[in-house]
Amino acid sequence: MTDRQGKKKVTFKLHEPSAQEVLMAGSLGDSTETTRPFRKCKDGTWRTTLRLDPGIHEYRIIVSGIGGDGSGPAVGRTGASGVFNCVVWV
Repeated sequence: MTDRQGKKKVTFKLHEPSAQEVLMAGSLGDSTETTRPFRKCKDGTWRTTLRLDPGIHEYRIIVSGIGGDGSGPAVGRTGASGVFNCVVWV
């Protein structure tokens, strides 16, 4: 769904029932680095929804303080710092 500013709602999900906290870090929504918390659902899935501008956005999933790319295969690329980041195209 696209809003008036051309942004699209994108929902990120991760099934980690034993996690205490799930965060997303990256340049999401603007040019500054941000951290966004996920909300835990009753079935053990964590979710967050962002409104993103069209383009490519890099992010990392942080589960209980440990960085990673979530569960399952990730589409991504190695960033300038040499760290593998997940990528979402909007």
